[in-house]
Amino acid sequence: MYNPFLKRVLDFIFSFIGFLILSPIIIVIIVILLFVNKGKPFFFQQRPGKNGVPFNIIKFKTMVDIDSKDDNEVHNLSRVTKAGAFIRKYSLDEVLQLVNVLKGDMSLVGPRPLLMEYLSLYNTTQNKRHDIRPGITGWAQVKGRNSITWSKKFEYDVWYVDNLSFMLDVKILILTIKKVFIKEGVNSDDNLTMEVWKGNL
Repeated sequence: MYNPFLKRVLDFIFSFIGFLILSPIIIVIIVILLFVNKGKPFFFQQRPGKNGVPFNIIKFKTMVDIDSKDDNEVHNLSRVTKAGAFIRKYSLDEVLQLVNVLKGDMSLVGPRPLLMEYLSLYNTTQNKRHDIRPGITGWAQVKGRNSITWSKKFEYDVWYVDNLSFMLDVKILILTIKKVFIKEGVNSDDNLTMEVWKGNL
């Protein structure tokens, strides 16, 4: 039976192995970004985890800082550095989230953790996406990611929660690896490339 405890054990084992395998690449990226970002290789942001409890997600820093809080500026892809563009092209900015998986903040597969300010905007059905740990990748990501609407994305997230299984996780991981290699829709953050979600209108 694929219960939460077994999912957590598998998450820990495979994320630990993945981190060890990718550690040489991680070290190289850290060194490069130390120079590119003036000593700031990492990006931390608070995101909602299971049951909406906040945690700090960790990613490689791929964009320049801005002082403005204007949505158009915050979500402007022109802020991506040249090194950041390469890292995002191959989804390497997501690799550090293996640390979040090891800590228990996230799962390898699950609904992507979005912005904290969205929490009050979900309806009852959409909020089910927080019944489980968020994931590095998920059903919505392999079904279209930024090419689908917010409502469709949430529909896929809830469907995953309702149909959670070991084989579904395996299928999503395989499809994710495939999309990374063909660079199809997995090289950008949902919160940066999609229009800001205003809630259910």
